[in-house]
Amino acid sequence: MSSDNADITQPKAANVTMDTIVSLCKRRGFVFQSSEIYGGFGSTYDYGPLGVELLRNVRNLWWRSVVQERDDVVGLEASILGPEAVYVASGHVTNFSDPLVDCKQCKMRWRLDHLDEGQYETQYGPTKRNKEGQIVCPNCAGELTEPRKFNLMFKTGIGVIEDESSIAYLRPETAQGMFINFSTIQTATRRKLPFGIAQIGKSFRNEITPGNFVFRTREFEQAEMEFFVKPGTDDHWHEYWVKERHEWYLRYGLTPERLRIRPHGKEELSFYSKATSDVEYLFPWGWGELEGIANRTNYDLTQHAKHSGKDLSYFDEETKEHIVPFVIEPAAGITRTALTFLIDAYDEEPDKDGTRVVLRFHKSVAPIKVAILPLSKKEPLINLAHQLEKKLRKHWTIQYDETQAIGRRYRRQDEIGTPFCVTVDFESLEDNAVTIRERDSMAQVRIAIPELLDALKERLNDD
Repeated sequence: MSSDNADITQPKAANVTMDTIVSLCKRRGFVFQSSEIYGGFGSTYDYGPLGVELLRNVRNLWWRSVVQERDDVVGLEASILGPEAVYVASGHVTNFSDPLVDCKQCKMRWRLDHLDEGQYETQYGPTKRNKEGQIVCPNCAGELTEPRKFNLMFKTGIGVIEDESSIAYLRPETAQGMFINFSTIQTATRRKLPFGIAQIGKSFRNEITPGNFVFRTREFEQAEMEFFVKPGTDDHWHEYWVKERHEWYLRYGLTPERLRIRPHGKEELSFYSKATSDVEYLFPWGWGELEGIANRTNYDLTQHAKHSGKDLSYFDEETKEHIVPFVIEPAAGITRTALTFLIDAYDEEPDKDGTRVVLRFHKSVAPIKVAILPLSKKEPLINLAHQLEKKLRKHWTIQYDETQAIGRRYRRQDEIGTPFCVTVDFESLEDNAVTIRERDSMAQVRIAIPELLDALKERLNDD
């Protein structure tokens, strides 16, 4: 699980540029710029018909693995808006900030820590410095201002009177809702340690330099779980969840060589963290965080108990003592994970018509599971195809397509990652059978219509 393995094997990123991914996403209805007819709204994106299906699949697969398949994790859906007191207690009001610098010449803004780390080098080339060795603007080599702290939270007000009591924030992470509801959920569910609380939802961060499409945006969707454990067992559970989450990405088809686990050095640990490891993916621009698994100790529960005056301890029946649990937190981005599946699935191969573009999604991830393709628009075929479509829609997300030549329709389905196409032809009216065509191998098999549902269930069986 060491990140050293990645250096030895020298993995290669997926053979695709971000421009190609962005173009495909817009053309096929995955993701596109928000408010585009008004010139676009910076770092915000809308998810189209295929994008929402992809996101829904990622959410469901995460929820199944973290909650549904386990008996020690329960769910929560907490409020997006929160009072200032919550984020004072959590440390976000004081500590959730980045060092911001401005270019005096072109006026572009940069995160100083990202300049130091060379994170803009893929787009702008090697980090530029002046004669004195000071970092200058990557865009124009202009002089930068002195750094200042910039809080990343979106601040708003509640009610008609604007004063200190009305201050609220859009949550910058979903975690705090699970901490402040710890005692309520533990009492209601009668859970014993160790147990977890999980939720999926939107978070908001006023990023200084969002970028790389939907990789870093100001509005994004998270999947987080807080796993409460007895102090002293936290190292074991941290290692357990690092392994568990790494294997989840492999389970749903990400290329193993493009995944690695990178433990944080002491100098980069968050102020609340005893240990953190990132599951990283080799994106077209380099290695980037896919998910972080942190040992948050008992910081959050202790802070909220102190600021709220409420008892957030746990009574241990074995020792007859009140303890404050430690917390292991796997935190993933749903939108970032969906982008990663898109990038990793992208493939091109030559064929007689030029280049065949295929999204080789794992079948559980694919937005459309089956396409129904009648060979002709003649009424008998159309009627039969619609009957099959209606039957299969009760089980999966289906796409029906009757336009253009069958070869072009196959290519369209390949490009959006549909695992199976069902072709209804004139022989279907005589032999009561259809052809199933598989995406990756392009192999075709004839199946009797009464057996079609079972045949597809067998092929689409999850995992």
